[in-house]
Amino acid sequence: MTPEPPPADDVPLLIAVGDVARLLSVSKLTIWRMRSAGRIPAPIKLGHLARWRRCEILAWIDAGCPTCRPAPRR
Repeated sequence: MTPEPPPADDVPLLIAVGDVARLLSVSKLTIWRMRSAGRIPAPIKLGHLARWRRCEILAWIDAGCPTCRPAPRR
């Protein structure tokens, strides 16, 4: 028997680097390296926090994980 998906209200719209890492089965450091290389969508900055749109990450995975624009250099 397949478990039911959580109700829509329980699914976060924005997810942290650890959540993205778990979705991809990689480390947090790998996520930051992928971001620097432009291999993953850019996060949203909320002050000092970085969060990814869950729907954007899932769509990126569904699209076959295409290369994204590299992060701007500071």
